Amino acid sequence: MYESFYKLKEEPFRLTPDSRLCFSHPSYKNAKAYMHYALYRGEGFVVVTGNPGTGKSTLISDLTSEFDGGKVLFTSLNCTQVAGDDLIRLIALNFGLDGETEYKSLLLHNLKTLFTRLHNEGRRCLLIIDEAQDLPAEALEELRLLTNLQQNNQPLLQIFLVGQSELRDTIKSPELEQLHQRIVATCHLQSLKEADIENYIVYRLEQVDWKNNPSLSKDIFSPIFKASRGIPRLINLVCSRLFLHGMVEDKQHLDLDDINQVIDSLVQEELITGIDTPPADQTVLRSI
Repeated sequence: MYESFYKLKEEPFRLTPDSRLCFSHPSYKNAKAYMHYALYRGEGFVVVTGNPGTGKSTLISDLTSEFDGGKVLFTSLNCTQVAGDDLIRLIALNFGLDGETEYKSLLLHNLKTLFTRLHNEGRRCLLIIDEAQDLPAEALEELRLLTNLQQNNQPLLQIFLVGQSELRDTIKSPELEQLHQRIVATCHLQSLKEADIENYIVYRLEQVDWKNNPSLSKDIFSPIFKASRGIPRLINLVCSRLFLHGMVEDKQHLDLDDINQVIDSLVQEELITGIDTPPADQTVLRSI
């Protein structure tokens, strides 16, 4: 709606992940560098965690958009509480294989045959598991066994585990020690810092041909940071409502009074908490 009013080529603050509009703030940039390093290694597990809305799906979409020439065959699987055997079946189906058999051994054989053929063609296989924090230990152990598939001492499959912060605690449990030893790198996406908020918003606007209409007061960015706690998805929610408010009020300039009205409305609707809520925990990147 408001994109037409302000002559934007598309909506800049959608809530769904869009790698075309990803903003490379320091945490995002470091995480992507870790992913490139892990892909270069071509083996084991990579773990990507972050609080809801911090850009995990955007990071993965951004990374996989760089795959060209068919050198990397990847498939993404969104899992919640899937048992081990069912997970293997879902993986086979996602790689285009017949998953109807009741014999797990046949599923594993067919997967290895596919991975071996692609390896011989100079291609690599990547499996991305989203919402991996919901997977039971049994299913995670099945994934570890898949990374045992090799050809001439070369791994045939690499796995990215993407999930919320509790995934890190799960994979540290004693029963998953062998999986933990297979992790090549981990990264935890942080929320944006207050200094990044203006750059984030302006960057997304510039990607959709914003011509400073509406113009934005400098004093709106601090309330946006406090209301969103630096979480990109919540920043998008606040900004989308701010621009909608501007359209409804027929405004070409948005200021502190406008953002305060929008935040008050979102708090009343229980879509965000009050602006006094402290920022989310900031966790550093690390490599294993």
